[in-house]
Amino acid sequence: MSRYSAAEIEPKWQKAWDEAGVFHAERTADKPKYYVLEMFPYPSGRIHIGHVRNYTMGDVVARYKMATGHNVLHPMGFDAFGMPAENAAMANGGHPKDWTYSNIDTMVAQMKPLGFSLDWTRMFATCDPEYYGQQQALFLDFLEKGLVYRKNAVVNWDPVDMTVLANEQVEDGRGWRSGALVERRELTQWFFKISDYSDELLSALDTLDNWPAKVKTMQANWIGKSRGLQFAFSLIDAPHGHDRVEVYTTRPDTLMGASFVGISPDHPLAKDLEKTSPEVAAFCEKARQGGTTEEALEKAEKLGFDTGLKVRHPFDTAWELPVYIANFILMDYGTGAIFGCPGHDERDHEFATKYGLPIIDTFLPTEGDHDIQAAPFVPTKSEKVRYTRLIAGDEVQTGEEAVNAAVDFCEKNGVGHGVTKFRLRDWGLSRQRYWGCPIPVVHCDACGVVPEKKENLPVQLPDDVSFDIPGNPLDRHPTWRDVPCPSCGKPAKRETDTMDTFVDSSWYFARFTAPRATTPTDLTEAEYWMNVDQYIGGIEHAILHLLYSRFFARAMHICGHLPETAKEPFDALFTQGMVTHAIYQTTGADGRPVYHYPEDVELRDGKGFLKDGTEVTIIPSAKMSKSKNNVVDPVQIISQYGADTARWFVLSDSPPERDVEWTASGAEAASKHLARVYRLAAELTDGEADTAGSDEQLLREMHKTIKDVTLGIDSFGFNAAIAKLYGFTNTVAKSKAGVVAKRMAIKTLAQLMSPMTPHLSEEIWQTLGGEGLITEAPWPQADESMLVEDTVTLPIQVNGKRRGEIDVPKDMDKAEVEKLALATDAVQRALDGAQPKKVIVVPGRIVNVVM
Repeated sequence: MSRYSAAEIEPKWQKAWDEAGVFHAERTADKPKYYVLEMFPYPSGRIHIGHVRNYTMGDVVARYKMATGHNVLHPMGFDAFGMPAENAAMANGGHPKDWTYSNIDTMVAQMKPLGFSLDWTRMFATCDPEYYGQQQALFLDFLEKGLVYRKNAVVNWDPVDMTVLANEQVEDGRGWRSGALVERRELTQWFFKISDYSDELLSALDTLDNWPAKVKTMQANWIGKSRGLQFAFSLIDAPHGHDRVEVYTTRPDTLMGASFVGISPDHPLAKDLEKTSPEVAAFCEKARQGGTTEEALEKAEKLGFDTGLKVRHPFDTAWELPVYIANFILMDYGTGAIFGCPGHDERDHEFATKYGLPIIDTFLPTEGDHDIQAAPFVPTKSEKVRYTRLIAGDEVQTGEEAVNAAVDFCEKNGVGHGVTKFRLRDWGLSRQRYWGCPIPVVHCDACGVVPEKKENLPVQLPDDVSFDIPGNPLDRHPTWRDVPCPSCGKPAKRETDTMDTFVDSSWYFARFTAPRATTPTDLTEAEYWMNVDQYIGGIEHAILHLLYSRFFARAMHICGHLPETAKEPFDALFTQGMVTHAIYQTTGADGRPVYHYPEDVELRDGKGFLKDGTEVTIIPSAKMSKSKNNVVDPVQIISQYGADTARWFVLSDSPPERDVEWTASGAEAASKHLARVYRLAAELTDGEADTAGSDEQLLREMHKTIKDVTLGIDSFGFNAAIAKLYGFTNTVAKSKAGVVAKRMAIKTLAQLMSPMTPHLSEEIWQTLGGEGLITEAPWPQADESMLVEDTVTLPIQVNGKRRGEIDVPKDMDKAEVEKLALATDAVQRALDGAQPKKVIVVPGRIVNVVM
């Protein structure tokens, strides 16, 4: 082949890999195993270059580990349940299953031409009955071990779509699809007991040495361990059955700044009050229309209702505080009640200002002053800038010291007791929708909640459903819903809630070890393949997905599905940056923005135009998003440049943890470089070296490159490795070495490039007579003796301006170096017959000639 043609090369080698089965993973005793996994995609319909970057990183690691003698598992699947498929069915008709599997087919067809070293025989989608049937088996095992339970909980309820919404689906207090005002409603829900593992999940973060520090910090903050004070305010003239309000606080050092007590609309006291007071009932109903997250409540307007009740301050029985029902307090956090300290809390300050409550400064300034009425002073626990007016009259610096002193004082005086609590709450998994894994229990009037028998799994979703009526189709499907009780045989009803899709993605890594097993895992396979040696994915999954997966691994171990060594399932984690692209926008007739795909825009002189000449507004680089149409289709890139070009570019432009902007010029430059590498191999001819040292010099550079590229891949410095490969390509192109040395150098170059550009590397390997497939060839090893430099290259400067360079022995005497430097043609021309004023030789570094 006279020129580089990706369209001819790439399908040929993909076929060769398939026929040889080189990526098929099987357990073996003669190699160390290596499990590399990228977070699997949602089947939205098309992948873009952002996906390509993520999967190429994993592919580089997988191919490199194969070359270094490892038995590699590198699987792919699809996180396929969830609302988008159901919404598509509602909007367009059809069935979520058809939409999902059609999208999966499309995405697989896009991914295969990229040449990823995936074991496609292990592929599954989480909506496969074979997969979710084993997930149901896990649920039953968790239920038996007390790891899952059912209780009433306050949820986001969309009254139009008649479904529970995740917090992320509530936008400005409204359902993201229906636009209806969301209500906080109490429903019976299923929960995983993740909170029982709070301390273990937190402390185990210290063992994850190969996780990014920022991810571990995010998880630690989410788990939220804190020491505080649990105590009670005594109610004055309390309603029947209520004599105290229990409070937990992490800032007992601010108790002297209390000005009110607030309770949740769902607090037992508030619920009793609304039974007899229409005003309380109306307020609580309004308050329940807000979100259920701390973030949503922080942003919402602070609303309160004065119940008329008062409590006594625990340090002074004459000090009375009003009791308010407040919309910013959640029953699920702490005790559902707080004491308001507006002098030192922004939320409480806003509330107190609105309702005219006292704002008391608890702290004495050590320097300067602070207008506590205008804005709160909010010290951190590590801050020591003021002294607290604390309780016993002692002055203790703010911070952990003051918190501990407050707890100690309260314990000694019988006010309360110190308690360590965690922010992490149990994981609610119930979702009132169709397209999810059915929860395998039956509700019987006689027997209560009855687990389905394992021999009846999977409990499959019915296909004959419609979405023309709001709500969950399973609720109105009698032939699926109405079943005999598995225990007594009497008429009963299936659970119509389905599982949160986070459940699906919390154990898929374990299923990949034996994807066709008739139990959730094959323990022998799991013991061999687990843990995931390298996990790769986005920082957006740093908290919930990883936290839930860590819990699931522990629960699966308890139930006998994973070995104890897999309780932390991911040995190393890498969070990659995004691929970005400019957004091209015009304004539609309705005044709303219209977004255009990059391929529909022509760029001229820094401006963009549609085919009809309409100028577009160019918004600078942003994350690729289908909603903004600023996505680049890899199919088009492969058609124009080839898969190797796409792979090379997304790895070469910036460190993998940072964002990279996709540009057509960058892709074109990458393509030209690969074509150059191909020509170096194709045009290699017999010849003699021009100088005796050329062969050795080239081979020394080759071994240095082996070492540097190996180090780069090992450390996820893919862009640094590629920079070395660029440099070595230039070295080979300029080298005067003979054909034998050049052939060795180019074959080694192909091997070092093969994790990034596997198709081109295979072609060069074959062209130069390499044995077998380069994919199966051992990784080149750097000869340490060739890394020892006998000579050094010294740049020569004349009056600070570089004029040339000389190669000299490392141990050459300074006087000899000076003679050689002055004798060079470049220095002689610069001196023009004059004598230098001074010559400064810095051994191993530089020669400076001063005129």
